[in-house]
Amino acid sequence: MIDPSVSPAGRPVPTQHAVPNAAPNGSLKAPLNAPLNATPAALPPGPLMLDVLGTELNADDRRRLRDPATGGVILFARNFVSRAQLLALTAAIRAVRPELLIAVDQEGGRVQRFRTDGFTRVPPMREIGRVAATDLGRGIRLAAAAGFVLAAELRAHGVDLSFTPVLDVDIGRSSVIGDRAFDGDATRVALLAGALNGGLLAAGMANCGKHFPGHGHVAADTHASAASDERDRTTLLRDARDFLAVGASLRAVMAAHVVYPAVDSVPAGFSKVWLKDVLRGQLGFDGAVFSDDLSMAGARVAGDVLAGARMALRAGCDMVLVCNDGAAADRVLDGLGDGLGDGSSDGPSDGAGATTHSTTGAAAGAEPAAADSASFPDWDRASRQRIAALRPSGTAWDFETLRGRDDYQLAVRALAALAAVA
Repeated sequence: MIDPSVSPAGRPVPTQHAVPNAAPNGSLKAPLNAPLNATPAALPPGPLMLDVLGTELNADDRRRLRDPATGGVILFARNFVSRAQLLALTAAIRAVRPELLIAVDQEGGRVQRFRTDGFTRVPPMREIGRVAATDLGRGIRLAAAAGFVLAAELRAHGVDLSFTPVLDVDIGRSSVIGDRAFDGDATRVALLAGALNGGLLAAGMANCGKHFPGHGHVAADTHASAASDERDRTTLLRDARDFLAVGASLRAVMAAHVVYPAVDSVPAGFSKVWLKDVLRGQLGFDGAVFSDDLSMAGARVAGDVLAGARMALRAGCDMVLVCNDGAAADRVLDGLGDGLGDGSSDGPSDGAGATTHSTTGAAAGAEPAAADSASFPDWDRASRQRIAALRPSGTAWDFETLRGRDDYQLAVRALAALAAVA
């Protein structure tokens, strides 16, 4: 069993994929004369995380991955049929751009993209919370076991990051959160999430808490509709502090597509008030910030997907997600351009004046156009460093080695025992 009080010293550091060729001003410009099909090390990662269509890369996937604005890939259940296939897919992504961050929503319970062919089926976090309500010590050990198993299995198959833990509270109001949350009590959520983070870190994986500043008090599902939390400012800011009570183990957060009118009129993921004034300023968070998927209905307040990407980056997101819509991803890639800011200006709020390059129509080998470096002041060296710090630390165990480890087997058996009585 993993001891949640013991974790690798310091924050995970990139051990294999340094950020290459960053321009002096921190922009995303490719080296001069570097074509879009240059060697993988020619481009630093950009601020967009996107998905791929199927179980292997097609030509459109490869084109999008080569784009300078791409910085990561998120995988879904449709991208998985077997462990061997998943290993081949992540290796193919690395062959195109080794520095891309490969992520997945692997929380356990109903949000677990890989759950067959040897992947452990991790119970919903609510089940761990129920144990902790009567036996906190056992609950903490189970949370640590879940984190270790999730991370070790993902890393064995080339995945860098899972978007977990869920730090929302479950008060019985939000069906989209529901059993994904540990508990309705914020203190217990923080304790169990910290233990899960310890398990992740024991396998060399960082983490991403979601959905800042909290989604549990909202009934609407932001995948399908707009959502608003009408509580007062004092209560909302208290909940934001509770969200970060997990402490220094938290490496990243994903912002909610929820409007909190008492604080700002736009969803948190598009709000400078939430991300810069509250999260960075008042709460002192120095980890990475992700948007939630910009193709979700809750993000439409920002306009189209490109407008949402621009707004989220200006608000303080370090990386934005566009999922399940290749045409939308192309519009964002075309619109963002290959140079995203030196911090010298706030730039036009509607993106006017930003020079774009074409990914959909450019011939292979064409040079990316120069970009207006003033258009994206908030995508800078610090953002790239925060994303790079999410890379796994240490060497991943291959799956056969992992299955032979006593700590892994103990953790798997503990989770299986919990699932058997759930």
